[in-house]
Amino acid sequence: MKRRSIEIEGFKHDHPIPSASQIGPFVVSGGISGKDPKTGKIPDGIEEQCSLVFMHIRKLIEAASGTTDDILKLTVWLKDGAHRKNVNQEWLRMFPDAESRPARHTFIGQELAGNMLIQCEFWAVLNGGKG
Repeated sequence: MKRRSIEIEGFKHDHPIPSASQIGPFVVSGGISGKDPKTGKIPDGIEEQCSLVFMHIRKLIEAASGTTDDILKLTVWLKDGAHRKNVNQEWLRMFPDAESRPARHTFIGQELAGNMLIQCEFWAVLNGGKG
């Protein structure tokens, strides 16, 4: 199986790194920030950054021909632990079923570039690994 780079409109890394990569049923994202797809800038507030991060997650997994049900794990980096509540709000919107949520690990107090308050990555297995 050949690896394929995945990009979405309005969200691209500044370096020559794809937003996500796929081999067969496996999809792994790079760092996903709350970059506004219209302006290319990261807004100052955590609410907007969280909303944009989860929007990018959805668009990236869909660009890989998957859904958020295919996400196996999400790793989150936050500058401030108080922002966990904002992540949890978006988390519950995206994954409302307590019996079917991906694993998640959150790191607090991370050094993130500029005004970035949150960054994440995900791992997904499309169609339960059936390709």
